[in-house]
Amino acid sequence: MLNVTRLLGGMPARGDHLRYTGERVHHRPVVVWNITRRCNLHCAHCYAGAADRPFPGELTSNEALAVIDDLAAYGVPVLLFSGGEPLLRPGLVSLVYHAAGKGMTPVLSTNGTLLTPETARELTDAGLSYIGISFDGLEGAHDKFRGSLGAFKASMAGLRHARAAGVRVGVRFTLTRLNYSQLDAILRLAESEGADRCCVYHLAYAGRGERIVNYDLTHEETRNAVDTIIAHAQANVRPGLEFLTVDNHTDAVYLYQRLLRDQPTRAAEVLALLRRNGGNSGGSGIGCIDYLGNVHPDQFSWHHTLGNVRQRPFSQIWKDESNPVLQGLRHRKGRIHGRCAACSYFDICNGNLRVRAESSFGDMWAEDPACYLTDAELGIVRERVAGAS
Repeated sequence: MLNVTRLLGGMPARGDHLRYTGERVHHRPVVVWNITRRCNLHCAHCYAGAADRPFPGELTSNEALAVIDDLAAYGVPVLLFSGGEPLLRPGLVSLVYHAAGKGMTPVLSTNGTLLTPETARELTDAGLSYIGISFDGLEGAHDKFRGSLGAFKASMAGLRHARAAGVRVGVRFTLTRLNYSQLDAILRLAESEGADRCCVYHLAYAGRGERIVNYDLTHEETRNAVDTIIAHAQANVRPGLEFLTVDNHTDAVYLYQRLLRDQPTRAAEVLALLRRNGGNSGGSGIGCIDYLGNVHPDQFSWHHTLGNVRQRPFSQIWKDESNPVLQGLRHRKGRIHGRCAACSYFDICNGNLRVRAESSFGDMWAEDPACYLTDAELGIVRERVAGAS
């Protein structure tokens, strides 16, 4: 996650303590918890393959509370409740209350359609810190992408209910060629609706997202999209609104090189922050628990299971590097080959998103095909690429 606004402006922001500690392996992860796989919508890019039906085997309320106790004792700083649609999970408010009471920061990722004024207030009173609401464009585009007429209006109502409840609110948008033309409109929506954040996600090739991989942006389109986000961040239309990009750490290199050209006095500080952040942190700085209690290196890697919280606590699973996938993700240098191995900026990207490499090449240690910078921009010598493959 790259906070474009913070890096451009230099002002400290929420989350700095998570991004710039410089401790890549042993600091406690942010945990994404897909507490249900059920969802009332059918989004084209859903990494969880959610559907509007029951999925047997979800953790019980008592099991969920025990998971929270373990995460809190282990020192997990942030617990992100996701799905499916987490508002369909019975007892969500109690889980949020329990997590907040244990000292964690509970946050929510939702489609927003079920967020009534009462629910928003209950969640806020329970200690919820932030609600991220997903949009895929304005009304027509959003409803088509979500497979439901009226979804946009319902999500907009949910956003406004959340704001009225006093909780921090973010707009989330995943880039594909199907909604690329909507990016500017979504950034303006976040500005006009009083959102605290606007997070633009690059497509992860997982779940239904893998089916639409041919609709991922071209490298040129990706550059244009990042330029648009940077322009909105620089315009600073409304102080307090942060623009972020997620799931493509090429953005960090691109932003640094932009600063090196346009704001050289900021570039050195930004490079130091990016190096301390270290790039993609799947398997170290972020982890995932799915609706069945399976633990994964991140929310896109459900095909790699490290253990199950019904058999062992998350804390024990996460500390156990006998799993070759977990061990490899924490010590990627030398494992990842292709362009990534020869890249001069590996220390601020860390090989980018492994699920894209695995989906594209059948090899989780291959290069990430979504890297949109040229060999020259990355300082890559082709002979080094051949030797690293």
